[in-house]
Amino acid sequence: MISPEELSEIEGDVVILDARPGQADYDAGHLRGAIHVDLETQLSAAREPGANPARGGRHPLPDPQRFAKLLGEWGIGPSTQVVVYDDQSGANAAARAWWMLRALGHEQVAVVDGGFRAAGAAGLDVTTEVPVPVAREPYPAEAWTLPTVDMQRVDELRRDDSWKVLDVRSAERYRGETEPIDPVAGRIPGAVNLPFAQNLENGRFKSAEELRAQYERLLDGTAADHLVVHCGSGVTACHTLLALEAAGLEGAALYVGSWGEWCRNPMSRAGS
Repeated sequence: MISPEELSEIEGDVVILDARPGQADYDAGHLRGAIHVDLETQLSAAREPGANPARGGRHPLPDPQRFAKLLGEWGIGPSTQVVVYDDQSGANAAARAWWMLRALGHEQVAVVDGGFRAAGAAGLDVTTEVPVPVAREPYPAEAWTLPTVDMQRVDELRRDDSWKVLDVRSAERYRGETEPIDPVAGRIPGAVNLPFAQNLENGRFKSAEELRAQYERLLDGTAADHLVVHCGSGVTACHTLLALEAAGLEGAALYVGSWGEWCRNPMSRAGS
């Protein structure tokens, strides 16, 4: 994470990405120099021909080489410091952008702690001017390199006592009491729950020490690289992956398809 105060002092080869959903909020005002990135068309393949939530979830990853080309168009190279923000403390969809950059091997990327509101409250300049990025060659990467798992692998791992499957949706959705988005309420059998909102306190991420203690309690002896993280569509799960990295607990895998994919398949009706 990067604080708004730290962002105000950053210089050099820097690209700021505004990951708030939709164009309207960006058009109404954004941090100076920020480029808008769209979850539906750029941070996922949700709008591509043939996209099927039952085969990849509601926000499947785009082709990595296509995303690498976009990074070049945004002026991002291997030495660029990238800063991402949204208006949900990183949950929609700044942490997703962070994860995708990291998954292409880019190390210098940070999420603004507290997001757009915190940056504005700290006095960072807000404007309606749209920047013109200096395009570069496509980012030199061809594949996602951070761990991911598919639906079949999750079905195996949920039965393995040496692994944990973590659902970061709200407790109400996990318990199946409500489901505002997907066609079926419930959870993956055997999954544990720790809502991503528990990563935050007053809209900011908890300290690294607090996050580590929180997730060590959850893991209860399970290795961090034997943890699978999912949500509804593979977006807010990245918020927890960011929190885990901040806590020094690296190696967890992302189930990109998440509940949105699982619930649309017969295995969603399997017992625990």
